[in-house]
Amino acid sequence: MAALWRNPALSLLRSLSTVGAHTLLSRILGFVRDLVLAQVFGANAQTDAFFVAFKIPNFLRRLFAEGAFATAFVPVLTEYRSKREYRELKDFVDHVAGSLGLVTLAVSLIGVVAAPLVVSLFALGWVIDGDPGKLDLAAQMLRLTFPYLFFISLTAFAGGIMNAHDRFAVPAFTPVLLNLCLIGAALWLAPQMEPGVVALAWGVLIAGIAQFTFQLPFLAKLKLLPRPRPGFHDPGVRRILKLMVPAMFAVSVTQINLLLDTVLASFLVSGSISWLYYSDRLMEFPVGILGVALSTVILPRLSRRQAEAAPETFSRELDWGLRTAFVFGVPAAVGLIMLAGPMMATLFQSEAFDAHDVAMAQRSLMAYGLGLQAFVLIKVLAPGFYARQDTRTPVRIGMIAMAANMLLNLLFIYPLQHAGLALATSLAAYLNAFLLLRGLRREGAYRPVSGWRRLTLQVGLAALALAVMIMSVSPDLAEWVGAGRGQRVLWLIGLVVGGVVSYLGVLWLSGVRPRDLHSRR
Repeated sequence: MAALWRNPALSLLRSLSTVGAHTLLSRILGFVRDLVLAQVFGANAQTDAFFVAFKIPNFLRRLFAEGAFATAFVPVLTEYRSKREYRELKDFVDHVAGSLGLVTLAVSLIGVVAAPLVVSLFALGWVIDGDPGKLDLAAQMLRLTFPYLFFISLTAFAGGIMNAHDRFAVPAFTPVLLNLCLIGAALWLAPQMEPGVVALAWGVLIAGIAQFTFQLPFLAKLKLLPRPRPGFHDPGVRRILKLMVPAMFAVSVTQINLLLDTVLASFLVSGSISWLYYSDRLMEFPVGILGVALSTVILPRLSRRQAEAAPETFSRELDWGLRTAFVFGVPAAVGLIMLAGPMMATLFQSEAFDAHDVAMAQRSLMAYGLGLQAFVLIKVLAPGFYARQDTRTPVRIGMIAMAANMLLNLLFIYPLQHAGLALATSLAAYLNAFLLLRGLRREGAYRPVSGWRRLTLQVGLAALALAVMIMSVSPDLAEWVGAGRGQRVLWLIGLVVGGVVSYLGVLWLSGVRPRDLHSRR
């Protein structure tokens, strides 16, 4: 059995299962969190203010800490592990911790002091509409949420070390703490505050502290608990900084596009930002379980192959990631589009989040669902560049994708309102994924393994069976909205189970087996 798990493809699958299972737990709690927020606060001006205050540091987290920093840090750390002595590795870790902490602390302090200006930049529509109440409330909460960037950046640093050592479980579990803190803040702290929504900002700050301290004992077990020392002179730190500058943009193009959606949505009717938020949350569920898990697992593996100068293995493992993303991404996209309304009604409908909110959020979720496959593919394709310490090529591609997104935003926002913003983001993601794939093939880093045409036909037939099953059985949206919560839950569970059985059943009958995901010579 031990020999079986030493098979590279099965080892990747085991790591993916570990990360995916913990991410699933986090996402389930995330849905519970959003359900609680929708029940307690609804979708209104106050929730719009919180989501802006939360999205700003959260965007910087994905852009800087878990985006650019992680993609630059893990390949360099992997190289140090492979080629340097422990003392050099430990000095490198200490210098990175000190430098990262100093920079993010400075950025956080600037954000706290300049909170009103930052909010005005990210919610221009409120400034133009002359809505000082929203602006003041968002600035008040941003002063509490911005320090989250400091703590979560150090958390990402700790997670990068563990991922490079193939210890994926702890970093994957850590986001659970954010969900628990926000649920607790909504249920127990909000009734004690006025306005109650400010309690959510306190929950974000507490979560950042908890997530960071939770990982420290596990770093100690690896004998890599840092003694932070700023070391911008360290060659490894300088390499990370050099790689981070372009990666800061390239790795988070999708997040930049989502943030642009928020800016433009501030010009639309109240509730638009909240509808996009809840749609984004549901779309991020499969992206997190599949895309983020694949990215987390494949980046250190590809970095190792690059350090070992093993291009054939590099290409095969990248092919495995793309096959896995395709086989599981397609049904997730079909399900998300066809069950957008039922999921919104089942998870979020309440007195505060009424039938109108369900219908509006359904539109943007369907638009995001169209781009789900692209969002997942980007999570696999981008590490193919970062593992080779090439962050410049994704920058050029990202700039093209972001320009296309802005053009499509302007084209769609008038006829489709908030759903047009989501559709533009999805289409831009496909352009991004296509250009990344073309770049890897042109550079010879990726050579597809045989069998893709057959697999595409098999997945297409299975996805068609899934769609037919849902269309044949699912009630229309009016019935979902009018049904009781218990009935909606039973319907949704039945459709999800039936869809999974239909898809996997047709895949099996068409000849697809788990070994077909494995990279072959």
